[in-house]
Amino acid sequence: MCGIIGYVGNEECAPILLEGLRRLEYRGYDSAGVAVHDGTQLNVRRAAGKLTALGDSLARSPVHGTTGIGHTRWATHGKPAERNAHPHVSGDIAVVHNGIIENHVELKHALRAKGREFLSDTDTEIVAHLVDIETTAGATLFEAVRATLKQLRGAYAIAVISKRDAHTLVLAKNASPLVLGVGDGVMLAASDVPALLAHSRDVIFLEDGELAEITREGARIETLAGAKVERAPVRITWSLMQAERGGYKHFMLKEIHEQPRAIEDTLRGRVSWEDASLEPAEMGISAADVAGIRRVVFLACGTSFHAALHGRYLLEGLARVPAVAELASEFRYRDPVIGAGDLVVAVSQSGETADTLAAAKEAKERGARILAVVNVQGSAIARMAHGTLYTHAGPEIGVASTKCFTAQLAALTMLAIHLGRCRDTLSADRAGALLREFVQIPNKMRTVLETAKHVETVARSILHTRDALFLGRGLSSAVALEGALKLKEISYVHAEGYAGGEMKHGPLALVDRDMPVVCLLPTDSTLEKMLSNVQEVRARDGNVIAVVDDETVAKDLATHTLRIPPTLEPFTPLLSIVPLQLLSYYVADLRGTDVDQPRNLAKTVTVE
Repeated sequence: MCGIIGYVGNEECAPILLEGLRRLEYRGYDSAGVAVHDGTQLNVRRAAGKLTALGDSLARSPVHGTTGIGHTRWATHGKPAERNAHPHVSGDIAVVHNGIIENHVELKHALRAKGREFLSDTDTEIVAHLVDIETTAGATLFEAVRATLKQLRGAYAIAVISKRDAHTLVLAKNASPLVLGVGDGVMLAASDVPALLAHSRDVIFLEDGELAEITREGARIETLAGAKVERAPVRITWSLMQAERGGYKHFMLKEIHEQPRAIEDTLRGRVSWEDASLEPAEMGISAADVAGIRRVVFLACGTSFHAALHGRYLLEGLARVPAVAELASEFRYRDPVIGAGDLVVAVSQSGETADTLAAAKEAKERGARILAVVNVQGSAIARMAHGTLYTHAGPEIGVASTKCFTAQLAALTMLAIHLGRCRDTLSADRAGALLREFVQIPNKMRTVLETAKHVETVARSILHTRDALFLGRGLSSAVALEGALKLKEISYVHAEGYAGGEMKHGPLALVDRDMPVVCLLPTDSTLEKMLSNVQEVRARDGNVIAVVDDETVAKDLATHTLRIPPTLEPFTPLLSIVPLQLLSYYVADLRGTDVDQPRNLAKTVTVE
């Protein structure tokens, strides 16, 4: 959670910091602040609430200088309030921090015993005190940060500025993202690449256990142990416009409409029509590696976990390899049986999800082979994995994921086809048929998007509902979970997704005429069973909203239908999720909630 921005250069940095924070606001938005060195002293401005509050504060009381740090916060320690906003200051030191210092209680007790007083409820303020103690004793800022880091346990990305040096920032990373931007006479740092793109396209990703000192002249990077690090910058090709709304009312709506392009980009250059195979070269899994796979274990959280459930179905169905999907947040806490012969597929949009990263690291230490499915080049999970299958969704700003989810579905479908061909469980004819349909999916998604006005009408009919159920079977069960998650995330309607067969084991008790029940009814191998579930709902006067590829299927059962084009069964989730995303969007927008930045949530979850 939270966003960090830092700048050292020749321009007034307050507007640059504010602009960078705006591009990071999806990471946290309950408070924000900056610390700017004016050549003589540090000037700090902080404000509770969204970033506009900080902008108003800076307009009333400007700060000037060419070196500074900024932060946008998502509360972990301490309630959202100005006193808990970053930067935190002690003596000559100001600090911004993303992550959690796990031993903050014992450190705070020790600091209080030394006479240190605390002005916030955060764990971050401890860092400012520890660095100040070191610099007061004569250490350079770089060495003071190093000494401080050796006392900390937990996840962090940290940026530190000192009153004593007007042209230097020191940064450090452990299990939380931090990237440097390299320019001509300017250096920047941020939690995510979009915050840098207006000023630099050449970036250096810091690794865990590294700290960096940046000045106008460049970067000095070392490990915590003192070893020098030489790392060439990576060139970023995203356009800045890709991170803007492009005329849509919300980023989420824009990103829903970008899904056909995201699928096309994820497929592009990876299909070999000669032998009906896929060639994701960066995967790093040879035919010999595939032959040695005894089991596939998916690790993921949230929306990515729903994509992993889809991957599990397809891996078993097409590649005939045992597969399980695990919540990464639980994986490490039960002493999992995993090791050689297991392919662990770590699924994460950002590639920085703390739970997924930690679980994948543990699996790697136990001998498993790690494949990352991520959207961000050079992200932490991609760097630690043996191979990577990149999605190409581009930047996703809306907190509730849409195009990254469908790009993950596409990537995992590719993985299933690839492993099926390598294991000879999928014939060339069958694979060819799948691939021919696969490349048609983006246009079929565009057909679904053309029904948006109808979906908005359906949304109006359930606008005031308090609860909703989503039902699906087989491949559609993951779509039911994801559809329910989207509705609850952004509209704050209580929604639950269930496998259709589970209705009679409890949830049916909730159904009445006021309960919308969204039923996924594509023409697939589970349709007959799902129709039985719909009958159960109708017998209790439930309000059925049916997602269908054949309107005659639910003609006498559904109050409303949401139509998708027919497709082969493995691809139905890529189409059926789109009307559910639109339904959630319109319910939220009509209810007046903050669609792009729903309360209590942040985009990239970098704490456990």
